[in-house]
Amino acid sequence: MTFDPASLRYNDAGLIPAIAQDNTSGEVLMMAWMNRDAVERTLRTREVTYWSRSRSELWIKGKTSGNVQELVEFRLDCDRDCLLVAVRQTGPACHTGRRSCFYTTVENGAEVVEDGA
Repeated sequence: MTFDPASLRYNDAGLIPAIAQDNTSGEVLMMAWMNRDAVERTLRTREVTYWSRSRSELWIKGKTSGNVQELVEFRLDCDRDCLLVAVRQTGPACHTGRRSCFYTTVENGAEVVEDGA
């Protein structure tokens, strides 16, 4: 069966959440948004491409920072409304300089921030 990006369930803004996961460790690195163009470009080039809601433009992860994400595997969830991209991550994934954007945990009602910015 041939994959058609139009078969995905985008939200009213034409976006779908994409979770980036380290292909080797399984660590969840970040979540960002893709539109149909970002999906198509990611699959065509293997450079993970997202949609910037603040700038209203496509952005290739790591194009300016060097912290690139190379696509290893592209998965859809059962409802086709969320993506999982397994990647080879070069450098940190988070704009704060941390490996993952998920560096804050909630323990006993308090936020605990991991070291490592």
